[in-house]
Amino acid sequence: MTRRTIVSMPGDGIGRVVLEKTIRVLQAAGFDAEYIEADIGWEFWRKEGNPLPQRTIDLLEKYKIALFGAITSKPKEAAAKELSPELSNSGLVYSSPIVGLRQHFNLDICIRPCRSYQGNPLNFIRRGKNNTVEEPLVDVAIFRQNTEGLYGGVEWSNPDDTVYAALTSHPKFVKNFGAVPREEISVSTRIFTKQATLRILKAAFEYAKKNGYKSVTLCEKPNVIRETSGMMFKLAQEIQKAEYPNIALWNTNIDAQMMWLTKNPENYGVIVAGNMFGDIVSDGFAGLIGGLGFACSAQMSDEGIAVFEPTHGSAPKYADYEVSIVNPIAMIESACMMLDYLGEKEIAVKIRKAIATVIREGKTQTYDMMKMTGTPDVIQKGAASTQQMADAIIDHL
Repeated sequence: MTRRTIVSMPGDGIGRVVLEKTIRVLQAAGFDAEYIEADIGWEFWRKEGNPLPQRTIDLLEKYKIALFGAITSKPKEAAAKELSPELSNSGLVYSSPIVGLRQHFNLDICIRPCRSYQGNPLNFIRRGKNNTVEEPLVDVAIFRQNTEGLYGGVEWSNPDDTVYAALTSHPKFVKNFGAVPREEISVSTRIFTKQATLRILKAAFEYAKKNGYKSVTLCEKPNVIRETSGMMFKLAQEIQKAEYPNIALWNTNIDAQMMWLTKNPENYGVIVAGNMFGDIVSDGFAGLIGGLGFACSAQMSDEGIAVFEPTHGSAPKYADYEVSIVNPIAMIESACMMLDYLGEKEIAVKIRKAIATVIREGKTQTYDMMKMTGTPDVIQKGAASTQQMADAIIDHL
């Protein structure tokens, strides 16, 4: 096995502890790599006015692969108040470093698998026939377009003359908002491009083909958002007909999908959506497999750069606990996605089997798995610490 160099980006809050435990698991499983820590997150915003320093971008450009923990993000005004005194009132505006990474490296393909583990007490259950209890197997992969849409960052408050003139050129804007004072208007755009939309659709169909899924579901809102969602649905129809006739194409509206995912989640295989709706539906399905403690993700570009991260946040209220209580499985699963990407599938399988064994046995459970509130005393009440969960997984490797 070739020795790899992995850029390690702990970020903020619990990001550091879950990433540290994950690297221990990787090492115990036999993955031979050098980890170079990179600066990213709230500390560097406060000290330098930049949560994504150029030195971190340079590292990722050089080594291509990164494991990322979590970041803290706050609204514009709150972020400005936390700048160091010498940077205050300097016109700096906070923007999410992970969004910055996505856009700088065009990490437009985001994959969020949601698979339930047998024996997880947090798995979704439902009432079946004759008052029985059913626990459907959830095995869904959400493909989220990662750089465009509502997260593209093209926004205005009190739009200038050029923007306002463009808005007033649309008759519906004039009819519905023409009487609103300009200074009371804020606008966020939802931009889809054909090239990026084709890439995420083809990635979803290819994944379905490679992994034996029988359907790809487009989860958008083409009946209302006709231009963007409509374009995506039309392209999906063309791709399915021309290149993937043996894979069914389903079309669901995001609102209806959020109802159906708790009605018949086992019916879905691969789901593809734009940025915002992909974010929403992936968190919905994550809730069916245990929540954000089990939700992993990968984001990659066609330039060979890939970042692997859990979808949870930095949970700053837990970061200062004397003993860390957070569930590291989402971060460990994200590392398994990295192993898959690097072709180290045997090691990934070994780690996932160890996770499955720990969950099935039920002897080691973090506070979320025990349905406790995340207070510092959960360890005394029988919950496993972050380290104990990592140790249990290592013991089963």
